[in-house]
Formats: sequence, structure tokens, C-alpha cells
Amino acid sequence: MLSQCYHVVKVCDIWLFETMKRCTIFSFLIAIFIFSACEKDPGPGGKASIQGKVWIEEYNGNCSDLRATYYGVDEEVYIIAGDEPSYFERVRTGPDGTYWFPYLQEGRYTVYAISNACDLTDANETRRLEVEISDRKAKIVLPDIVVVR
Repeated sequence: MLSQCYHVVKVCDIWLFETMKRCTIFSFLIAIFIFSACEKDPGPGGKASIQGKVWIEEYNGNCSDLRATYYGVDEEVYIIAGDEPSYFERVRTGPDGTYWFPYLQEGRYTVYAISNACDLTDANETRRLEVEISDRKAKIVLPDIVVVR
């Protein structure tokens, strides 16, 4: 009788081990499928970058006379990911007018700075550049953003 019980217990152990092994493999395969099927949206978290410079055109009060041109120091530059309604990051330009948005994922981006609108008193407008990152390690250099002051 005892040997029969031992045999039943042994069969149950083998069955339980095989069932657990199948469940573990099945769970692992599902996890791989879920994480590989996820599509990442544009925004932070990648290895790509966007950089450029802000060029200032300084006019007199009514914008009729161009007084000076130079690369803007400490100018605010914004970046929007995809179709989002607002920016997700704001940086300031360095001493040579350069801005840099590192660690971006693949996708569409809009980079912009705020400029005075010469045709309207005390009004501002955005100067936008659009770019597509298609390589996960891309280092994109944009043309200058021209801002009126």
C-alpha cells in the first residue's frame, strides 16, 4: 500500500512540475509579446537629440530699421512631441545661441521660440521648425530660428 501511495505522489509531483514549467514559459512568452508590441510615442526617453541656434534680428520700435543681428543668449526654446497641445520641455540658449534637446525618442517634433510680431504692437508670435526623428540615435541640427526683438 505504501509503495502505491509513493507512486501516486511521484506522478503528482512530475505533473505539477511540468504544469508549472509550462505556465512559466507561457507567461514569459506573453510578457515578450506585450513589451515588443508596444509602440513608443515621441518624447523623452530615447537616445536621439535635436539642437540648433536662435538668431536675433533687433529692430527699432516700429520695426522699420534693423539695428543689429546676433545669436541670442539666454533665449527660451520649447519642444512639442507629436500632436500634443503644449510643450514638454523648455531650455535656454547658451552663450553662443545654441539650444539642445537630448534623450528623445523617434517621432515628430516641433521646436519653437517666441518672437515679437512687428506688424502688431505688444504682440508675440511663435517661430516654429518641424522635424521627424526616424533613427533612434539621430543627432539632428536644425536651421537657425530667427526671432525679432
